[in-house]
Amino acid sequence: MNQHPYTAILIVPTGIGAAIGGYAGDALPVARVIAQVCDRLITHPNVLNGASLYWNIPNSFYVEGYGLDKFAAGYWGLRPVRSNKVGLLLDKGIEPELRLRHLQAADAAQATLGLTITKYVTTDALLDVELRMSTSGASWGTIGNPDSLLRAAEILIEKEGAEAIAVVARFPDDIDEAAVQNYRLGKGVDPLAGAEAVISHLIVRNFQIPCAHAPALSPAPPDPNLSPRSAAEELGYTFLPSVLVGLSRAPKFLIEKQLFTSLQEDIWVDQVDAVIVPASACGSSALLSLSQKQCLIITVEENKTQLQVTAPALGIKSMQVDSYLEAIGVLVAHKAGINPSALSPKLLS
Repeated sequence: MNQHPYTAILIVPTGIGAAIGGYAGDALPVARVIAQVCDRLITHPNVLNGASLYWNIPNSFYVEGYGLDKFAAGYWGLRPVRSNKVGLLLDKGIEPELRLRHLQAADAAQATLGLTITKYVTTDALLDVELRMSTSGASWGTIGNPDSLLRAAEILIEKEGAEAIAVVARFPDDIDEAAVQNYRLGKGVDPLAGAEAVISHLIVRNFQIPCAHAPALSPAPPDPNLSPRSAAEELGYTFLPSVLVGLSRAPKFLIEKQLFTSLQEDIWVDQVDAVIVPASACGSSALLSLSQKQCLIITVEENKTQLQVTAPALGIKSMQVDSYLEAIGVLVAHKAGINPSALSPKLLS
């Protein structure tokens, strides 16, 4: 019997205050365990980025959100790589001392982790990031000079040979103080996340290469009441290390299936067996596409978010579980070819 490797997608949308995955890499433990029970785990930077903290999950695939949407729709495939040459793109608005901190982080990643990082390129204009909060409670943002971002990315690709791009944009310091404090205490929405997604989406959409973002911010004063879920962002002057690590092994995007010689390790959406999402955040483009495929959709009730977009409301057939621990049990059963409902009176009723 010809079986492909069991493949799962873990999605925790960014900037929606998810109880798990809404903070600084706090969904990493979930990803690590799921990776133990599936052969291939596809997920995205919001799950794997922990600022100065990261974890090497050999069978995971670090896929930016726009790229994940295109993959789920069947337009793009994923090809594993041994390593990428990562281009470093810095916002002109970053002050000299803060820029130096980021350059030293990149130097450290090269010297300590053996990553391949290009010469950095600075945008020719301030990116001018602005932050917003929607009425639903999700964060989003805008870039004042997107053309400058794209010009810098093009230089990295054409002149430096970048195969993936790490962007560091200067984010405003005058962020809503209450929102920032709530986030640091583990109670609120990440006010930066929505704008970060806009930046990475723009580069992936235009150049079809992996991209992730690390915000540049003035260091905050120590807070004795800091939540452990937010603490990874307080360990240094930059969030860049986890981004560089993730991009170093991010899979290559295959844009048109017929234009590539197929390799056994290539991954296309028809090989996805299961997807795991918060129960109240089922409206993403990726999930809507996956709901049309032959894969198991698992929704996790315990991972509360600011949204109320459920699978039943969208007419999506799913299996709802209480926790990620229960979701992992469902994955084990599904991989074994056993109907998970056979293991639970609740599901059989």
